[in-house]
Amino acid sequence: MNTPLSANVQKLRKFLEGRTGKAIMDYNMIEDGDTILVCCSGGKDSYTLLAMLMALQQRAPVKFRLIAMNLDQKQPGFPEDVLPRYFESLGIEYRIVEADTYSIVKDKIPEGKTTCSLCSRLRRGIIYRTAKELGANKIALGHHRDDMVHTLFLNMLFGGKMKAMPPKLVTDDKAHIVIRPLAYCSEADIAKFARAMEFPIIPCNLCGSQENLQRQKVKEMMHEWDRRYPGRTESVFTAIQNIVPSHLGDNDLFDFRGLTLDTPVEEGDIAFDAEELPISGTIPITHTA
Repeated sequence: MNTPLSANVQKLRKFLEGRTGKAIMDYNMIEDGDTILVCCSGGKDSYTLLAMLMALQQRAPVKFRLIAMNLDQKQPGFPEDVLPRYFESLGIEYRIVEADTYSIVKDKIPEGKTTCSLCSRLRRGIIYRTAKELGANKIALGHHRDDMVHTLFLNMLFGGKMKAMPPKLVTDDKAHIVIRPLAYCSEADIAKFARAMEFPIIPCNLCGSQENLQRQKVKEMMHEWDRRYPGRTESVFTAIQNIVPSHLGDNDLFDFRGLTLDTPVEEGDIAFDAEELPISGTIPITHTA
């Protein structure tokens, strides 16, 4: 995009850079000497992620290397020239990896069934291998705050676990650290920024829209909650950062079996009081025989 940014877009960009920088600082995502593989799918989130990291790289107190990566999954009609041309216009180091995961997914998954799980596993393995080949110790993904909240509800409602997407994690093989610098950014702000920047968006047509996906249903649920009660997604994300183990039910996180009157418990039973209804005066108590 060569035209000057409007004042509103500059303000939005500054806001997103600030939120990204805060997430990076809060979770110590980037350190001096890191080589970060930035996964770019061609969607609004990954374009924004790359823009934020490149901007922060210019003024960060630490030095780190960025390598943009795209996985060409050989989807029919995939515009192979778009991302290389975009990366070259930015002057960033990049790697295009070609792997026909499309055929594998279509062969393994029956028609009408969701493909996301297998597709994600295949992509993940290729990304990890590429990071190792390029000497990258960090892998940056474009998941944002809404993704994390939706994942929490997916795991609660369909998996029986209170588990979300962490801002930072170690890969199963202990070879890399995965970071999500957009953890504090909302999807709405990212979408608005992507439109203003006129990123060359490449839609994922591997699986079609698949509107019956569980994630899509959760997304619709949260959108409805936010419409009726603004700020619900932000509130749930804040809750992810403020866990009170003594008021859940996991024996591995809190020793309920060993609970005694002397056990220190955060908040105690006042956690269930309605703070907006303070108790005043006396409460009459009637004894019956």
